Amino acid sequence: MKRRLFLQNTFLTALSGVVLKNKLLNAAPFSSFSPKGKVVVVSSSNGLRATQKAAEMILNGSDALDAVIAGVNIVEEDPNDHSVGYGGLPNEEGVVELDSCVMHGPTHNAGAVAALRNIKNPSKVARLVMERTDHVLLVGQGALKFAKAHGFKEEDLLTDEARKIWLYWKESLSDKDDWFLPPIDKIPEKYRKMFDITGTITCLGLDLNGNISGVTTTSGLAFKIPGRVGDSPIIGAGLYVDNEVGAAGSTGRGEENLKNLSTYQVVEYMREGYSPEEACKKVLKRVIDHAKLPNLKNKKGLPNFNLRLYALNKKGEFGAASIYGPADFAAFDGKENKKYPCAYFYEWKEMK
Repeated sequence: MKRRLFLQNTFLTALSGVVLKNKLLNAAPFSSFSPKGKVVVVSSSNGLRATQKAAEMILNGSDALDAVIAGVNIVEEDPNDHSVGYGGLPNEEGVVELDSCVMHGPTHNAGAVAALRNIKNPSKVARLVMERTDHVLLVGQGALKFAKAHGFKEEDLLTDEARKIWLYWKESLSDKDDWFLPPIDKIPEKYRKMFDITGTITCLGLDLNGNISGVTTTSGLAFKIPGRVGDSPIIGAGLYVDNEVGAAGSTGRGEENLKNLSTYQVVEYMREGYSPEEACKKVLKRVIDHAKLPNLKNKKGLPNFNLRLYALNKKGEFGAASIYGPADFAAFDGKENKKYPCAYFYEWKEMK
């Protein structure tokens, strides 16, 4: 009887540990979402207009890549989105530098540009790199010359509002040479709204022929060192597509994504049979575990950065996960275009 009680108590103790662990790893879980039609488009939270546009084009017979690029072009051209395209926050010298990549599922081909200046739609240039060269990535002046050779006009991408944010940073917040965006609680209340950055945009599409393509585009880390390139234009980090399996995209802390090649791994987990959301969570758990440097942790030992992953499989199932939440993402599920909840590990208040 005592042995039975001992075993029962041991089991309950072990079970409580498992429950506690699972509560951490599966905080705010949402199962992957099922499609309601053949066409599915998935994007980041700022991509509701992009998913709508892409879905309309695909339903009218467009290739998924044409559609998702047209979708993100809306955000690239929106001066109110301060980390994509026109109106994006500049580097520390006040110059806007853009990054983007595209990947076409049927051909498994890809193109990308990084540190591209004065061109409003880097995603269009990335597509031309894929179609008109045997390269994958062009950067800096080479990318600019390539764009101009194909008829793109140079434009000043720094809007008045973005300039004001940059000037405030220069005057008040750039006294340390660590180039990190200041904590939001260190910014006076009247300026906080200007730092409410919506983030990089990624967009993944499944078309009527069952083909998948994707795009990711950004202006990158605000006030970065000139020439800094994050994850967005890197195939396997900012975006990855395997037409036989699915696609994944990312937004958030690019450096930590680059160290883990997160989107490639998400697709590989889906290949193994994990749902899109499960695959995203497994990769984010790895990112969290690999963030060992002191500057990547807060006082509680939790990540002081965020990363979100979005995934779409060949069956049209889709999902997303974030390190911090609540968070959401945009998707057209074959019938409706709306926001869906991301799974997440920690609540925002734990990031402080």
